[in-house]
Parts: sequence; C-alpha cells; structure tokens
Amino acid sequence: QVQLVESGGGLVQAGGSLRLSCAASGSTRSIAVMGWYRQAPGKQRDLVADINSGGSTNYADSVKGRFTISRDNAKNTVDLQMNSLKPEDTAVYYCNFYSVSRNVNYWGQGTQVTVSS
Repeated sequence: QVQLVESGGGLVQAGGSLRLSCAASGSTRSIAVMGWYRQAPGKQRDLVADINSGGSTNYADSVKGRFTISRDNAKNTVDLQMNSLKPEDTAVYYCNFYSVSRNVNYWGQGTQVTVSS
C-alpha cells in the first residue's frame, strides 16, 4: 500500500500562485509515475501533470506554461507549482502514484483549489 498526503491548496485571486505538495509513504519502492489530477464539480477527473522517475513530464494543454511539476525521488514527494491561476483552474486536486510494476493507482484525499475572479 502507498499513502499520499497532500498540502497547499487554498483560495487565491486570478493571476496568483499556489504550490501543492504531496508526500508518499509505504510501499514506494517501485517504478512509479507521480502526478496531479483535478476534478471540478460535475466533471470527470482529468490529468493536470505527471512525472516519471527519470524526470520526464507530461502536462495538460490547459496548464502548459503556467504549471510546473517537480519530484524528489529520495523523499518520495511531488510538487505542483501553479502560476497565473485562472478561475477555471478551480477544482479538487488529487495526488496520484501509479506503480508501473504493480499496475496499481493510489490517490490522495484531495485538496481544494479555488481561484476567484
């Protein structure tokens, strides 16, 4: 099992910044992709960004150039720096740990990000 603890959500005005952090613990000794997803009310959960253990990243088109994902393999953490936030970024953000070797997804509890106009 892998446990994920997120922090850093909150309320910010449009154009502002927030940084989300996620720490993984437990059975983390596996090749894994870590990332962030988000889910707005009435919508499906979508990928925001992810990063593999080698540092290769993948971003949703809507956040490219504004968000940056980073990872510390030694600490099993993944961060999401969000700049130039827009009201449409408002959602619950979930940390994700995908174990490639076990083909299993683990999820954090979610953290609310609200961007006011």
